[in-house]
Parts: sequence; structure tokens; C-alpha cells
Amino acid sequence: MLTRKQSVRGEATAMADYGPDENLNENTDIEWVNKQLVRRVLRGCALLSLISVSMNTPKTFDLYPHLMYVTFTIDLIVTFMFSAETIAKMHIRGIAKGDTAYLKDKWCQFDGIMVLCLWVSAILQVFEITGVVEHYSRWSIIRAPRPLILIRVFRVFLKFQLPKTRIESIFKRSSQQIYNVTIFFLFFMSLYGILGVQFFGEMNYHCVRNGTDPEHVSANDLAIPDTYCSPHNNSGYECPRGMECKPLELSRSDRGFNGFGEFATSFFTVYEAASQEGWVFIMYRAIDSLPSWRGYVFFISMIFFLAWLVKNVFIAVIIETFAEIRVHFQQMWGSRSGTTDSDSSQVLVSDADGWRMVTIDESKPRGLAPPFFQRILKMAWFHILILLLVLANAIFVATMQFDHQIIDPYDTINRYYYAEVVFTILFDLEALFKIWCLGFHGYVRRSVHKFELLLVIGTSLHIIPAFYRTQFTYFQVIRVIRLIKASPVLEDFCWKIFGPGKKLGSLILFTMCLLIITSCVSLQLFCSFKDFQKFATFPQATMSMFQILTQKGWNEVMHLTMWETGEQFAPLVAIYFIFYHLFVTLIVVSLFVAVILDNLELDEDIKKLKQLKLREQVAETQQNLPLRLRIFEKFPDRPQMVHLNKLPSEFSTSRMRDSFMRQFLEQGSVFTRGASKEADIPLQAVRSDVGALHMTPSKKKSLTGVAEKKLGVAEIIRDSNRQRIITEDGVQVAIPGMRSLLSQQHQIRMDIRRSIRSRPGSLKSKNQYQKLRENGNVGAIATEHKMDDFDIKILQQKRHEAEVKRSQQEEDLRENHPYFDTPLFSVGRDSRFRKFCKVVVSARYIYQKRDPITGKELKSKYKHIQPLIGLVTYLDWVMIIVTTLSCISMMFETPTQRVMNTPGLRIAEYVFVICMSIEMSLKVMANGLFFTPQAVVRDIGGVLDVFIYAVSLVFLCWMPEKVPQNSGAQILMILRCLRPLRIFILVPHMRAVVYELCRGFKEILLVSILLVLLMFVFASYGVQLFGGKLARCNDPLIKSRENCTGIFLRPLFVTKLKVKPDVSNDSYPKIYVPRVWANPRNFNFDNIGNAMQALFEVLSLEGWLEVRDVIIERVNSSHGVFIHLFVFIGCMIGLTLFVGVVIANYMENKGTALLTVDQKRWQDLMGRIKLAQPLHIPPRPEHSWLRTLMYDITQNIAFKRGVAFLVLANYSLLAVPWLSEEPHTFALATVSAVFTMLFLLEVIMKNIALSAAGYWQSRRNRFDMFVTCLGVIWIVLHFTFKANDLSNPLGYFVIVLRFFTITGKHATLKMLMLTVVVSMFKSFFIILGMFLLMLFYAFTGVILFGCVKYGEDLGRQANFKTAWNAVVLLFRIVTGEDWNKIMHDCMVAPPFCTRGSNFWKTDCGNFKAALVFFCTFYVIITYIVLNLLVAIIMENFSLFYSNEEDALLSYNDIRQFQTTWNLVNKNRKAHGVISVRRAKLVLRLLKGRLEVDLEKDRLLFRHMCYEIEKLRNGDDVTFHDVLSMLAYRSVDIRKSLQLEELLVREELEYTIEEEVAKQTIRNWLDKCLKRIRAKEHSNLITNLRATNEPVVMLECIPTITETKEEGVDSSVAVAPGVRQRKKIERNTSAPLPGMLQAPSRKYLAPSLSDGASRPDKMSAVMGLKKRNPRLQSSSKNLPNLLESEEMGTAPHDGDRPIGSSLGGKYSTLEVQNWWRTCVQGESTSEQ
Repeated sequence: MLTRKQSVRGEATAMADYGPDENLNENTDIEWVNKQLVRRVLRGCALLSLISVSMNTPKTFDLYPHLMYVTFTIDLIVTFMFSAETIAKMHIRGIAKGDTAYLKDKWCQFDGIMVLCLWVSAILQVFEITGVVEHYSRWSIIRAPRPLILIRVFRVFLKFQLPKTRIESIFKRSSQQIYNVTIFFLFFMSLYGILGVQFFGEMNYHCVRNGTDPEHVSANDLAIPDTYCSPHNNSGYECPRGMECKPLELSRSDRGFNGFGEFATSFFTVYEAASQEGWVFIMYRAIDSLPSWRGYVFFISMIFFLAWLVKNVFIAVIIETFAEIRVHFQQMWGSRSGTTDSDSSQVLVSDADGWRMVTIDESKPRGLAPPFFQRILKMAWFHILILLLVLANAIFVATMQFDHQIIDPYDTINRYYYAEVVFTILFDLEALFKIWCLGFHGYVRRSVHKFELLLVIGTSLHIIPAFYRTQFTYFQVIRVIRLIKASPVLEDFCWKIFGPGKKLGSLILFTMCLLIITSCVSLQLFCSFKDFQKFATFPQATMSMFQILTQKGWNEVMHLTMWETGEQFAPLVAIYFIFYHLFVTLIVVSLFVAVILDNLELDEDIKKLKQLKLREQVAETQQNLPLRLRIFEKFPDRPQMVHLNKLPSEFSTSRMRDSFMRQFLEQGSVFTRGASKEADIPLQAVRSDVGALHMTPSKKKSLTGVAEKKLGVAEIIRDSNRQRIITEDGVQVAIPGMRSLLSQQHQIRMDIRRSIRSRPGSLKSKNQYQKLRENGNVGAIATEHKMDDFDIKILQQKRHEAEVKRSQQEEDLRENHPYFDTPLFSVGRDSRFRKFCKVVVSARYIYQKRDPITGKELKSKYKHIQPLIGLVTYLDWVMIIVTTLSCISMMFETPTQRVMNTPGLRIAEYVFVICMSIEMSLKVMANGLFFTPQAVVRDIGGVLDVFIYAVSLVFLCWMPEKVPQNSGAQILMILRCLRPLRIFILVPHMRAVVYELCRGFKEILLVSILLVLLMFVFASYGVQLFGGKLARCNDPLIKSRENCTGIFLRPLFVTKLKVKPDVSNDSYPKIYVPRVWANPRNFNFDNIGNAMQALFEVLSLEGWLEVRDVIIERVNSSHGVFIHLFVFIGCMIGLTLFVGVVIANYMENKGTALLTVDQKRWQDLMGRIKLAQPLHIPPRPEHSWLRTLMYDITQNIAFKRGVAFLVLANYSLLAVPWLSEEPHTFALATVSAVFTMLFLLEVIMKNIALSAAGYWQSRRNRFDMFVTCLGVIWIVLHFTFKANDLSNPLGYFVIVLRFFTITGKHATLKMLMLTVVVSMFKSFFIILGMFLLMLFYAFTGVILFGCVKYGEDLGRQANFKTAWNAVVLLFRIVTGEDWNKIMHDCMVAPPFCTRGSNFWKTDCGNFKAALVFFCTFYVIITYIVLNLLVAIIMENFSLFYSNEEDALLSYNDIRQFQTTWNLVNKNRKAHGVISVRRAKLVLRLLKGRLEVDLEKDRLLFRHMCYEIEKLRNGDDVTFHDVLSMLAYRSVDIRKSLQLEELLVREELEYTIEEEVAKQTIRNWLDKCLKRIRAKEHSNLITNLRATNEPVVMLECIPTITETKEEGVDSSVAVAPGVRQRKKIERNTSAPLPGMLQAPSRKYLAPSLSDGASRPDKMSAVMGLKKRNPRLQSSSKNLPNLLESEEMGTAPHDGDRPIGSSLGGKYSTLEVQNWWRTCVQGESTSEQ
């Protein structure tokens, strides 16, 4: 790490300066412009200008009149300063002429615009001061651009240590991604906007009093509260007696700006609802106005797709971009590793035991304290004592509580004050003691000491009576943060998140600057509206814009501003706020998540080390059995012996137990010395036991019994270790050249091969193995290899040994303990009954993709259903169905319709319990209950199974008739609601989801602790400052507690419509209520518990606006900073920690957290390849001019764009509702019918061009035909029924379906749509798990809160009366819509309710149950489960996203391959299979990055052809086979593949390389022989013998190497051919095809792997050792690679092509006979 860090610092990379160019000054008279002091003064002027414009509002001048002249003076000074700078720069650069002219530089243009705005603002203020312009005038909009001058302050820092082109490329790519995702988001917005128009239309029907005039409606005419209704019977809400349902004719500003009247309003409403703010009230409006199913389907699907899937794609984009930027900006942000922050330094020293860290203190400055006190400072008990004091202080402060009726909150001098004085003095003494021991400079060197010193100073000021319980209390409550030091795990986690502070700090600074700029801009835009408090002053504007930033109530700010600006400018105001909301919620919040994830990310080099470490941990798998099985080891062995009643010779004896023999084998012996350690230290073990290898056969024969068996075991172990050492390889990385992607990677492989001299199975390795067998020396060979493959093979063996040891332990227990693996200690281990139970329990459908004999893929019509059937056993399928039916029956249970008094529900309960009893009995009898290897209760799932069964059985037997609230019977009914969670245990994929969440429990717990600590700090502050101060009289006119008596008239909330009379009018509906002096209804800070509860609700962003307003109104406006600070820290940082931790844990469980960038890209590429499919586009017809013409037209890009335009034009016809009573409906439908006929014409033209069969092969064409046929049916219905209520829905349904075809015509939309669709399928089990969890909470809610009286938010639409209502309400809570208000409604207690004898007879709530119920549900679902969707979307986004800059295959590469495949695959087989011959043609026709140049890369082409042949043993290959082969060939496998896959791939490529080399040599020999035969026509045998010596020389060298084991002497064979060797080599040294790039090993021995051309008996004649049968079988039936094959033509199955009358098959046989004679002669001479 140190080396890498130093190397980074040593680089001298040129800075890419994006700031202004301030060095173009050649005039010495005005050189003051470029002085550093002047620049700083100008930056200060920019800050003054920002401060001035933030105070320049009419309301501010009304409050502080003197500020008008202060701001005017500041503006004049700033204007003159910047004007002087502008004039000087114009003089230096020139105005318009020249390359560096003032008007040609972007920063100068910005500066000029700012100066112009300053002058206009100053002139405007002159008019305002003189009274020419009113104070509250809209001319203040001119000042709106002035806040952008803040950019001048920070633009000087826009310098990066990267080339400017690279930075521009990164930001261009990022902006393009964000643009594409925005287009995708707008696509879904448009889709739901149109659906909203057609589903709902203008919902303007309200319940009003009978006889009300719809044009003149007052608040007294409406229902209380105002209710929407439906004019049709049996759909929507029906008005009560005395009221009628009428449409109100109100203006847009009076009725509100949201709705579904036309497309623009619907689009605006959809965006507002997709922000999950206020959507539920729009849904309730739709449910009351129309059939309820429309509202449920529309809004729930919209929240799922838009809010949970599509909007989360923005997070994926930002994180992907940020990850790329991080790699390049690492220098600017600093190292990811922390710096040493300790009292002493540590150095690395070496001693006899190895390397270790040694602490040194000499270089540290020391204080004046004696050594004794310095030793005390270093003692652990001293720091523990300090932490205990901190804890005691926190606990004591937490006991502070207030009662506004008893305790005076303004009495500050009490026992808590004196205790705080004592604690402060103690901590001051601690700081003085540390300074005395370390010295001041040594003390402040540590950051933690600086923090402690700050606390000491702040708390010392805090105990001054005038400052006690003021803002200085922050220093006292922050002291508890020191407790983090008590947990090293928590401290490391905090350092990992907040340690690299530059990124997070820069992001916070950016967010603050953005908030300030937008607040000032909004202030100047809307400050001219009198009595509009949202943007009257700068603090109010900041609070409003921060409110939009948090997304809570942002639509309220927007609607109020739209009402103030009027209906004319309302659309512009809406666009302004929507753009700001879109940016801050999708970009800024995503940036926080990206920074958190980036801080949790590891460096690339650390990832590789972690991968090896993880493999070691996996290899060292837990070898011991579980505790429930190890309990048998505590008992003595009692094996069941065999009693013999006859002589042993009369029958065969039983097998002797292995465990009995093993106790002798495990004893020490000279033959097994060190054998137990060979798995860990194989090299030393082999060296220590080399002597055993040379034991003579006589000695081995003398060993008998145990010793002989021990010797055999030791030799087996040593052989395996020795084989591991032999098979090591080393590599060198080469730099690819500037050629095609395949050629570059092939060059890398060839360079690696040249550096390697051996491999498993090669000739060199066999020679080394022979040398090892002869002398046992392994040291020299081991040093030639790198440790990568060596480590992985050791780890693989360790893993195997752990599994063997574990299974052996089970086998020993099975042999020695008769009750082991015996269910219930009574069912026989091998009894027939148990076998029968096992068969029933384990029976499942076994799905096979391939034939186990032939290996061919099996074709089936139900191949998509069969894996689902085989997912679980038949018994589990039955129980899944039974459990599902039981859950459905539970949904019919209500407080009035209970299982105890409903026979149907009772029967369903009996059926479930009986079925589960049978299931549990079978599983227990088959696998045991607890003390068996496969016991039912072996994990938490089994415990939950047994618990659910026990609860169901007890409930069925009891069936309580009386169930009082909070009784044991009610608790039993709540536990019975766990039944839906059984599906978690029965379905493996859902069980895996739970395990993934549980594995990340540690990090989630750490985040929870941090948030609880944060809440405790702010809650303690809130108790001390706001305790007892929030109580007020409910009558706003009464200010004192003494006068808060009697009753008063309180206005009722009627409607949000702008109707008269106003609330202040006496005729407005009011009721009498008693005056009460009390705290706010939902929160207070009177004690630490209530404060923590209030801050937890605020942490969810629900209710924080009420807390803010109450604190500002009842305490002080300056204390509003408290809640804003908590919201910012808790939500923008704290809650994003949950997102980051859940995503990081998901990636870790998926195995992608430790993958490097190249390995991740490789995984994504493999996923893209699996999803890629052949195009199935027929070729251009040549025989029919009509088809050719149609083909050219339909495949033209202009035709496709025209069709896309027609689709959009057709879709635009749905911008208004198609209602049968409206006159425009028939005209629009008729125009749409014309469009449908055009689409029918398109289908006909494509059918003519592609033929019917070719057209049907594409799924997109099938969908187009389906929609077109449906459209034709609609046209018939439309003209038959004249656009009635039957044909109109079908018409817009057809248009909406056709709108989806747009995604297939645009590459980016298609990619993002695939991301969303695949994410939806991959998250199916997560969504199902969330639904089951919601079902459990819904059943529980019905029992706990089904009869609670209605409250503020608990009402007619939102309640727990039925399970369905509860599910809808919980879905609303998941989105955070006023969940805290519903919780408080469910906490209602007497005297506001009435208790009863049973829970269904009471209308009271339950405080503790509601608190646990709602808080746990919100945390589990919102903070954890929903964030898993973000993780899945991130995974799939990286899967589908690719561009040309990536090192791996991009979409263009895959598209090129698909096009080439489609060109070659003339048969257009649906399953994408072609012959090997055509696959080679595909390789030849590829262009672009996958192109293979046969002139330069002939050897690469041969390797690829051979690999294709080897894939299916010469049979037809699939589309994915060839594409996967190209993917392997196009990447650097050493970087992209993990170790296991890398070893397999390298072995395959080595085999291919060797076989291709042998075939090339064999073909070359055949050609040489043909040339010889062509020259010598007279005597073939004579000519062959005259030229045989050089050939023998070339051919026999490797042969002798192979036969060294048989005792052949190489010197005898070489002698006869010495004289002619050089001549032959010089004459035959012409370059062979592909041989120049072959590896340095010589494969001159003819390969015998091809059985078709070389007889097997040849090896016996030549004396060759038989090859590895695995390698032999792999290349057995493969044809030779001839040049004709490379050119795309295949040779005949029989003889080879005959070059002359003397060549061919017979010449090859004669050469073989001659070869045998030559070898036999050499063997005879040697003998």
C-alpha cells in the first residue's frame, strides 16, 4: 500500500484547469488584475453580493428598513469592483477579436452577464428607493440570476490532475447516461399520464346538499370533510341521505392543479404521485369517483414501476458513474486507507519468529509529567474509567424530564446543573492531565484529542449560568459520541464511512451551495407577493427549498406558489419546482448513496487479496459436526457387535468397521511422519519423507498388516502432493498491440505461452515427473512456478479434505452409536418404514436439460415450467398450496367474522392442521427431529416450522370464545398470524433472501446503533431546551395558561377547494370545543423516551414539518436550526447508510463485492450473452422484384422512423378522455382507425418482404401482428357501435399496447426496459417475501386495531377492519404517507374511547403494540427490503449497460455477431443451431473488433475452429456456444476470470494449442511427402529412402523423449543423421502457416489422438507411452484443420484431397510402413 501511495504522489500529471484563464496579461500598467490579493478580494466581493441579494426583499426591508441602504451600498461597491475587472480584462484580451477575446471565453461571458445583472439590480434599487417602482413589484425577478455569482468563489478549485480530454469524456458519458435514463423516465410518465386520462378523466363530482347550484358552491354546501362521489350506481362512493352527487364547475385555481382532465394535467399529477407524496389521497379520490379496481391497479402499479424501479435506475447510473470517476480522482480525494493516529509510532522489524510491529515512542514529544503518570495514561483502566464517566453523564442527563403542569421549564439552576458542573470539571481535569503527560503539541497531534479539547472548551462555557441550556448544550450532548471508542468494530465502521472526508465533505458543501443558490433565486422570483410567507425572507425561502430537498410536503410549497402566481404563470412555476425536485431527489440523493457505497468499496489490489483469503476460509470449512450431533461423542462407543453361533468357516463374516481400523492408522509411524500436515505444508512433507520413496521392494514385502497399509496411505498422499507441485505455471503479462480485440488477446496469450515451458499433460511436464521419480528432488521444480495455481489447488484439496473428514465423522458415529441417525431414538435406521417416509419426503420432479447418455439437449414444450416443478419436493408443493389456501381463508377473518364462530373458516383451519401434522410426521420419521444429520429442527427455518405447527395445534384445540385485549388468547391469535411465513421456509429462493438479509445483520446493526446514537444526542438536546415549553392552549387567541379555560369555536376542515366563505368568516362551519393547555398531539420533548420517538418519526421524514413549525412558533425561530440539522444529518447521511449497507451486503452475498472491475465486467458480459438471441431476419430476396422492393423499403431507416412517428402521433390522440357522450371521441377514434390501417399496411409489407415464416420468427413482429389484429377487431366494433363504452376502452388499450413498441425501436430504451423487466423478474421472490411479510402484519393489524375508532388519518379508506384494507394501508405506510399519524390514531386510550370485554367489543387502541407494530414494519420494509430492489437494479443496470470504451464486448459487438449469424444461418432454426462448417464461416465474416485477419492471425483462426469442433464433438453448435467462445478469446483471462474458471480455461487452451500444432505438423509432413513423390515418379521406395534421414531426424527427437522411460538411448538415434541435418533444416525452414507464433515447445511427434487417420497399434510399434485418456478422448473424433476448412469449405468424410496421381490415401499408408521399419531398426541397433 505504501508503495502504491508513493508512486501516485510521484506522478507529475498535468492539471486540467476548468477555471478562468487569468494569466493572459502582458500589460504592466494593469497587472493588478492577476495579483493573488485582488483575486481574493473579488471572491470576497462575490460573497458580499450573494449576501446582499439574499437581504434584498420587500419583507426584509419592512422588518429592517436600514438594510435597504446597506444593500444598495454593497451593490454599488461590488458593481464598481467587477466592472473595473471587466474593463481591465477587455483591455488585455480584446473585446471580440483574437483567439483569447473577452467575448469568446466562457468564463468571461459569465462574468460579463453577472456585471450586467449587478448594474440592472443597482438601477432597479434606485427606482425602489425613490418610489418610482413599488417595493412589492415583479421587477425583482431581474435579480434572480445574481445568486449564481457564488460560482465565482468556487470555480478556482475546478482543477483536476487528469487530462482534460479524459475528464470531458467521463462527464460526457455521465451526462449521456443521465439523459437516457431521463428519457426512459419520461416514457413511463407519458404512459401513466395517458392511462390516467383514459382511466379517470375529470373527477369533479362532489357530495353537496340537495338543491346546490354547481356554479356557486360554498363551504357550507359540501360534506364535512369534502367527499368525491360517483354518479353511477354500484361504482365509487354514494352520497348519504340529504346530499346528492353533482359536478362542480370551478376554475383551475379553485379546484386545484392536479387531476386527470387532459394529458398535461395528468402528466403533472403522475409526477407528483410518483414522488410518493400525496399520492394516496389522489387514489382515494379516484376510488370514490370510479370503480375501485381502477384506482388500486393504476396507483399501486405506478408506485411500483415509477417510484421503486424506474427512479432507482438513477441511483444505478450515478453509482456506476461515480465508481468510474473514483478511480481517476483518487489523488484529489486522498487515500482510502486511514493514517496512523496513535500516541506512538510502529515500525516493522524482523526477528527469529518472523516479522512483527514494534512500538516506538522516542520521536513523540513528551510532557512534563513523570514517567509514572505517563504509564497511567497508557493503562487501559484509565480509558475505561473515562468512558464510564461519559456513560454516567449520558445516563444522568437522560433521566431529565418535564411536566408542564408541575415543573417550571425555565428554572435551569437545579440538581442537573450542579451535576453537569461536576462532570465538566472532571473532563477538564482529564484534558489537563493528558496535556501534562503528552505536552501540548503532542496532545493536539491526534484528531481525537482536538475533538476532546473542543468539547472541553464548549462545555466549560456551557456551565456558565447565562449559557446553560442554550445552544451551548450541543457541546454537552455531543460528549456521548466518545463512547464509540468503546467498540473497535463500531469505530472501524465509522472510520470506513466518514474517514475519507474529502468526498463526503465536498458533497455536503455542494449541497449547501446548491441550496443557497436556489433559495436566493426563488426568493427573488416570488418575494413580490405580499403576505406570501414561503418566500418572504431568505430564512423562509431556505426552509421552503430545504423542504423540497427532503421531499416531504414539497408539493404543498409548489401548489401554494402556483396559487399565488395565478393560473397564467402556474405551469412555469410547476416546471421550475419539478426540475429542482427532480435534480435534488434523483441526482443529489443518489450522490450521497454513491459516496457511501464508494467508502464501503475496497481497492482493486485489496479485493484480490480478499478473494484469496475468502477461498482460504471456504477451504477451511467447519470440519466439526453441529453441536446437536457432537453430543454423541460425549458418550462411550457402543458399536453393535455380531454374535456368531456357528464356525466362521461356515459363512462369510461381516465387514470390519473402518472406525475400528482407523484408530490404528492414526498412530505415529516412521512411514507417516508429517503426513497429517501435508495438506498444509506439502513441500516440506515430501522432502521429509523422500527416503520412503527409495525403499527397496524387499523391504516393502517385509512389511505386513498395519505397517503396509500405512505405507500405502503415505505414498498416496505424497503422490498427490507431488502432482500438485508439478502442475504449476507462471505467466507474464504482455501489452496488446493496436489490432482487433481478438488479435490483441491472442497476442497476449502467445507471449504468455512463450514464457512457459511446461504444463499439465505436456511432454515437458512428463519429463520433470520422470526426473522427480528418479531422484525425489522437488525443490528445483517448485521454484520455477508461481503460487497462484499452487494456492488454489491446495485450497481445493483442503476443501475436499474438510468434506471427507466431516462425512467420516458422521460415519464413525453411525458405526459406534446405535441411536445416531435414529429418528426419535425409536425408528430403525434402515427400517422399511423410514425408507418409505424418506421416499415420500424426498420425491420430486427431476428436470434434465440434456440426455444423460448422448449429451444432446432435450426438446420439450414445457421447458420453462419443468424447472419450477422441480424446485421443491412434491410434499412441499402440497404444503405450499395448503398454506396458501389457509392464508386466503385467514383473509376473510374480521373482528366480527372470526374463525371461532364461522364454520367455513373452522374447516379450513382443521384442514391445514391435519395436513401439517401429516407433513411433520413424515419428515420427523424420515429425517428425525433434532439429533439426526438431516433433522427437521436443524436451523431457524425448522424452529419456525415447529413453532407455527405448535401454535396452530394449540389454537385449534383451544378455540377461545373470549379474547380480552392484551390477554394470552389474543397473543396466541397474533402468533397464529405467522402462518404466511411458512412459505419462506418451503421455497428455497425465498429462504435464500432471508439468509442474505441475516448475513448482513452485523452492518445493519452498526448503522442502527449509529442512528440511535444520533437520535440520543439530539433527543437529549431537545429535552434540555424544549422540555415543558411546547405546551400551549388549543385556542390560538389565548396566550397564558391561566386564561385557558372554558370553550371556544374551532373551525372545521372542510375542503382544499378554494371556495367561500373564508375560515375567518363567521358563517364558516365551526364547533365548540373545550380549551385545553397541552402538548402537541403527536410529539413532545418532556422526557428522553418521547423525544426519541418524535425524532424517529422525523427520521422517516414524516411529521418533521409539524415539529419545525411548533418549535419555531412556541420556543424561538432560531431553534429551527435544530430540526433542520437533524433532518439533514439523519436523512441525507444516516438513511443513505442503510441503502449503502444493504446494497453492499447484497453484492457480497452474490459474490460480486470482492470482484475487480474486470471480473465484474466479465460477469456482466456472460449475462448479456445469455440474454442475446439470434435475429432471425431473413436475407434480402433476390428472385422476386416485389419482395425485394418491399424488403428495401421496410428495412430502410427512414421507414422505421416514420413508423415510430406514426406510433407517437397515434398515441397523442389519447391526450383527452374518450367518453362516449363527448362529440370529439368519435372523430379521434376514427383518426386512430386510420392509423391502425396504416399499421396493417406495414404488417402486410413486412410479410411480403420477409415471407410469413420469416416474419413470424421475430417476437417483436408477433407482438406487432397481435396488436394490429386486435386493432382491426376494434375498428369493426368502433364503426358498428359508434364509439360506445364497449369499443372505446378496447381502442385506447390497443393504442397503449402499440406505444410499447417504441422501446424496441430505440436501443437505449430497449436496454433500460430490459433492466427494469429483468430486475422485476429477479426481484420476484423479494417482492413475494415483502407481500408475505405485509400479509403477516395485516393479519396482526386486524386483530390489534380492527375495531379502533376513526381518528385524524384512520378513517373510511384507511383502516384495519379487513385484511384487504390492512394490506392497502400497509402499502401506503411503505411509501411513508403519514404512517406516524396512523400510528398515533391506533394509540387512542380512555377517556377518548371505550373498552370492552373482548377485543372486538372495544374501540380503544394499544400504545405499546402500535409502537412496536408500526416501527418494526417501517424499518424492515422501507429501510431494508426496498433497498434490495435498488441493489438488484444496480446489478442489472451494469449487466445491460456497455459502451465502446469498455474492454469487453459491447452491444455493437454482439449486434455485429448477431447480424453475421443471421447472414450465415439460412435455415433460420428457432433454436439457433448451425453446423460447424457454417460456424467457421461466421468467424471469417465477422468485422469490427471481432474480426480475424487470416494473413496475420491464421493460427488464432485455427485455434478458434478447433475449439468450435471440440465444443460438441463435431456436432452442430449453438448461437451461445460460438458467442461465448468469442467472449473468452476477446478478454484477458488472467484479469477477467477467477482462479477456478481460469485454470479450466487455460487447460483447454493449452490442449487446443497442442493439438493444432500436431495437426499442422502432420499436414506439413503430408505435403512434403507429396512434393517428394511428384519429383520422383520412377521409384517411390528408392526416393523415400534417399530422403529419409532428415525426416527421421525431425520426427524421432520427440519420440526418443517419450520413450526415455523404456530405456531408449537418444545418442544412438541421433548419430546416423548428423551429416545431413543442417542441410535439411536450412532447406525446410520456410515459414509454415501459423508456426511462427506457436509456443517455443516442439511438438514434432505425430499425434495419435486422431483415430481416423492413425492406427492405435502404431504406438506399440514405436514404443510410445500411452497418452492421458482424458486428452485422448477430447480430441478423438475431430477432423484435421486444412486450409480448405479455413476458407469455409469442408473436406470430404473419406479420403483427403488428392494433389496428384501418386498422392492420397495409399501414400500415407506407405509412409506409415516406412516409419515402422525405421523405428524397429533403431530399436534393434540399440539392443
